[in-house]
Amino acid sequence: MLLSTSALALDSSALPPSVADAMAQGASPQAIADYRRKLAEYQQARAAFDQDAEAYWNAISEKRKIRFAKRRERQAVTLNDYVLAQAPLYDGPKRPVNPEPEDGGGPRVRKDLPVVADFLNAARGEFQFAPQRPASEMEFKRAYARAALQAGIGRETAVRVYSFETGGNGGHDMQSGLNPSRPGSRAISTAIGYNQLLTANTITIIAEKGPQLLKVLSDRAAMLQGPQRKAMDHKIAVFKRMHATVKNSPQSWSAFEKLGTTPQGWAMHALVLDIDVGPQLQVHKLLTSVQFARARGVDRPLSAAELEMMNLTGDGNGFDMVTMPQAMREQVPTANFFQRGGYERNPVAIRHNTVAKLLAITDNRMDVNSNLPGAKELAAAFGSATASNGGR
Repeated sequence: MLLSTSALALDSSALPPSVADAMAQGASPQAIADYRRKLAEYQQARAAFDQDAEAYWNAISEKRKIRFAKRRERQAVTLNDYVLAQAPLYDGPKRPVNPEPEDGGGPRVRKDLPVVADFLNAARGEFQFAPQRPASEMEFKRAYARAALQAGIGRETAVRVYSFETGGNGGHDMQSGLNPSRPGSRAISTAIGYNQLLTANTITIIAEKGPQLLKVLSDRAAMLQGPQRKAMDHKIAVFKRMHATVKNSPQSWSAFEKLGTTPQGWAMHALVLDIDVGPQLQVHKLLTSVQFARARGVDRPLSAAELEMMNLTGDGNGFDMVTMPQAMREQVPTANFFQRGGYERNPVAIRHNTVAKLLAITDNRMDVNSNLPGAKELAAAFGSATASNGGR
């Protein structure tokens, strides 16, 4: 006698376990219909939002081009050269969860970003190099303080930037998103260290400041002997190879970003952890912004918050913000200084949505975080450091 399909469905014990599990996990027609209705609503709402957002961000881009052109021609930038409306933010229905298995047989797996262990492995594999790590965090902070003073960056500026970037307690190997006190935390970018350098930042500095960095290493090598001199000579040879690799690639930010996604780029990023090179890379990131502003006529010292704006949004956008009169800062939305993706992922820029508000919250966080142990240690390192690059 043949059993009906419905009878078989009621008796799952008659089925192999794998088939029974598949049937138990299957979505009902009602659930599928409900999902498709919600998906259509979401897609309609999202399409309408994206149309408005695209027009807004196109206007942001056009206004930015106008401002940059005016500055090249030494013309005054006015309030009309900014988009004064706030950026649209999506507040429609969320994308529903599909009750049916996705194509490919399972849920999407989020690709993890490389972390410090990956950078170290890449350095060994690509350049046969292991960065020289500090014996203690204070040792790295003293090296950083010496490099900063030598570059003309004072204690208050360096400590306040460190306080904002690391939350006031970060180590030389701190990576954005990772927190030892939060098990299961995940990296949200490749940013590492006191000034949170991305892989592309590290590669850019190697490209632009390679000769200066090599001179620092060579001067230190001249004071060493025996095994220490041999180790430094190897480090210099590795750095020369890295510099040659970077110089052989297209000299643009987008090219450096692309190189930063490769094992060679990861290997270069491991230099941020080296006690000889890492402080230099971190300091040059700040110094580049100071020099950028000076070259365009800003002779006054930049506040730490202003320097952070250049660090956060890029020198061109940051310079735009720090040279803006206070009255304009109160009116100009922060969206003018971001790309769409970066802005929509930045809750601080969204909540504090004018230049004045963003600078104020940055200063506030610097004030608070400067009182935390890591920031106090860095301030103490400046107290005991000299402006000399020699010795540790």
